[in-house]
Amino acid sequence: MDTTELITAVWPGRAYPRGAHWDGEGVNFSLFSQHADKVELCLFDASGRHERQRIVLRERTDAVWHCYLPEARPGLAYGYRVHGPYQPEAGHRFNPHKLLVDPYAKDLIGQLRWSDALYGYTIGSKRADLSFDRRDSAPLMPKGRVLEPAFTWSDDRRPAVPWQDMVIYELHVRGFTMTHPDVPERLRGTYAALCCGPVVDYLKHLGVTTVELLPVHSYLNDRHLAEKGMQNYWGYNTLGFFAPEMRYCASRKVKEFKTMVKTLHSAGIEVILDVVYNHTCEGNQLGPTLSMRGVDNVSYYITTADNRRYYDDFTGCGNTVNLEHPRALQLVMDSLRYWVDEMHVDGFRFDLAPALAREAGQVENLGGFFDAIQQDPTLNSVKLIAEPWDLGRGGYQVGKFPLGWAEWNDRYRDAMRRYWKGDGGVIGELAQRFTGSQDLYGWSGKQPHASINFVTAHDGFTLHDLLSYNDKHNEANQEDNRDGSSNNLSWNCGAEGPTDDPDIRALRERQKRNLLATLLLSQGVPMLLAGDERGRSQQGNNNAYCQDNALAWLDWALTPERQALCCFVQGVIALRRTHPAFRRCHFFEGKRIAGDTDRDVCWLKPDGSEMQAQDWGDGNARCLAMLMSGQGLSDRGVHGEVLIDDDFLFLFNAHHGKVPFTLPQDKNKEWRLLLDTATEALPPAQHEAYTTSTPEWNEAVYPLQSRSFVLLSRAGAPP
Repeated sequence: MDTTELITAVWPGRAYPRGAHWDGEGVNFSLFSQHADKVELCLFDASGRHERQRIVLRERTDAVWHCYLPEARPGLAYGYRVHGPYQPEAGHRFNPHKLLVDPYAKDLIGQLRWSDALYGYTIGSKRADLSFDRRDSAPLMPKGRVLEPAFTWSDDRRPAVPWQDMVIYELHVRGFTMTHPDVPERLRGTYAALCCGPVVDYLKHLGVTTVELLPVHSYLNDRHLAEKGMQNYWGYNTLGFFAPEMRYCASRKVKEFKTMVKTLHSAGIEVILDVVYNHTCEGNQLGPTLSMRGVDNVSYYITTADNRRYYDDFTGCGNTVNLEHPRALQLVMDSLRYWVDEMHVDGFRFDLAPALAREAGQVENLGGFFDAIQQDPTLNSVKLIAEPWDLGRGGYQVGKFPLGWAEWNDRYRDAMRRYWKGDGGVIGELAQRFTGSQDLYGWSGKQPHASINFVTAHDGFTLHDLLSYNDKHNEANQEDNRDGSSNNLSWNCGAEGPTDDPDIRALRERQKRNLLATLLLSQGVPMLLAGDERGRSQQGNNNAYCQDNALAWLDWALTPERQALCCFVQGVIALRRTHPAFRRCHFFEGKRIAGDTDRDVCWLKPDGSEMQAQDWGDGNARCLAMLMSGQGLSDRGVHGEVLIDDDFLFLFNAHHGKVPFTLPQDKNKEWRLLLDTATEALPPAQHEAYTTSTPEWNEAVYPLQSRSFVLLSRAGAPP
């Protein structure tokens, strides 16, 4: 279709599929609005700047408005104007003067330009949002664009990495490659950059199996940030649940995202999306009218029961999507299936997941959303990860999500931070978290992989800053350092921020090795924050959500310290991959193994004796060991074979002094050293014992250095 010509043929079309669907001959348009009186489809020129035609949708099936345009073609830009009552007290905010983005739009063209005309009410009016604004918002709005979905996937297959084998790498599409010297400058910060050879090779050599991308759904830059000349960098401000964010797209074509997924899959790397279905960028009652608010506000959002002018806000972002309504639930389910079926992603991490479960304001873990996921043949076979808290009452739900879901485990994060900074009274929590958090997940029949273990994530300090700052330093956010958490469980090791003191620098590097080795060798699924393996710093900013600049981008320049740390992480991941004992499918049982004198797991004191009940309550204890028997694996290999591994001894010392640790003895087995974070030696590539830089020790007592983590192994029984 020539976009300068008018559409002459309008057929009835169908109510499903929703959105704008090109079938090879024409385009079907479908929009749900239960309370609308009239719906107009607005067509624009190829640039999306000039409105060419309005078509009234005269067909309505079960509150779905639809038509079919046989002359329409992919690339056509469009939006909607929806007529209906403007009655905020009843929850209705229809305003046909505001052009609306189709909630099902799969591609967007143009960027939003902030103006008072984007609001359904007149800003500055004494009646606030009860007033009605008649200015046309179309020139300011992005437009939907009819998508040509064809793409050659060839033999693309999901890597289908078993949960217990996963090593997740949380990264920002833009920030990860913005300074990469081997990525062409025109591609940096895009999906295309993520599938460049040097980037893929780096991920493979590091050993990660799964990348978790911060939000890539189309999103808006908040007005208050735009007015400061800043950007919403993280992207937790969704405009559309189907369209990929074009700021990350060098070609401005959706197929670039598909190419990225296909390329990563060919390298054996999974792609998980961080998705935000709990709220949208329209905010509270004083927010703009951009999409669902103007399409059918009371159906798409949870409004306050006694005055539907207001929103129940369980997200801290002004609104909460109403998944009790079947059409809002359908929107989210259709979006999830689209990203799996059409974009080939491998799973999702759900932001503020309890908000998706709220029914009548209460969190119901087996509510409609989770029932819908569980029975869906497409979605119940992909990776599902919950951020298991929101900001509403009863919103902290760690350990309570349904079978089939894994969860970000913040109790793991806090325990490891507290232990390695030297806090007392933490050894019991350390033991629970290191062994897979059976107390949180075992009761429901889950396995250790239900725990997504992490020490750092995008929200908070980087690992380097965790060990360099006692306090947050968020002045660059222009919020007087009020934003971001003040409870970081951090320790600067003796100086706030950068220092030239060699002892402090060495201690920080050792603490990095301690935290990373603990994370990667714990039972459960480890998640690394991109750049932690290279000592990335945000200069003490623990809330860099608005810092789309070098402060938040990964710095690819290598120093000797960064190179050593990166090699260390690579080596520990290789250790994890080599030994099934670090990737157990089942929790420890603490029982003796048939034909062996050892239990599957046993905790020891520095004198070599077993920990007793009263020892766990010793607030001064900061040194202990875990003996893990390789005979204790109840797992089986892919061909049903019984898996047998070496025995491993983990020595933990968060004390500021050296501790001579008495080792358990077996006259037929000798301990060999695999890892000591107190030395500059790295885990050997073939996992042989250290031959250099090994501290003096004998078979009876190991000289466990201050603030260090040691891994020893001895041969297991032959298979």
